[in-house]
Amino acid sequence: MPDGQRADARRNYTRILAVAEEEVSAHGAAASLEQIARTAGVGSATVRRHFPTRRALLEAVSGKRIEALCVRARDLTGEGDSRAALLEWLSEVVAYSVSARGLAEALSYDGAGADPVYENSCSAALEEAADPLLRRAIKDGAVATNVTVADLITLVVGIVLATEHHPDPATRADHLFHLAVAGLSPQR
Repeated sequence: MPDGQRADARRNYTRILAVAEEEVSAHGAAASLEQIARTAGVGSATVRRHFPTRRALLEAVSGKRIEALCVRARDLTGEGDSRAALLEWLSEVVAYSVSARGLAEALSYDGAGADPVYENSCSAALEEAADPLLRRAIKDGAVATNVTVADLITLVVGIVLATEHHPDPATRADHLFHLAVAGLSPQR
């Protein structure tokens, strides 16, 4: 929200965001923008003025969660085993994404990247925060050199979106994440 907004516009933004958090929590990324506007007591044009795209709304709703994941990545950087630290963080991203409906959608890539106004700020923040974790694991030989944080976030998003309608999405997503990490070969 731009600081130069009028007081009523700031109040509208705050009210819309609070309602959007509840709607996204209840309905995920498919939350109705019209319902958000009605519940917030504003017109749909006001919602679209503050959040020109669904992604912009999801990113705003996910902002606190994304910041917590960024802080956690920084906390884990330099901790013990570099592979274990990276996998712990990724496991937390999976768990957070499963519990925070709409977060996986906010992290997904939609091809809008040509216009920086629509850049995926959630993924960009996570990529920046986790890059030192990944670089350390690569340097230690614990992760392949061609892996990127963007690859890992895409993997997490795929797992979370694929399991969101499962009766126990958290357990299923965790299982698939660990399967992806371990690979298909039997453990020896």
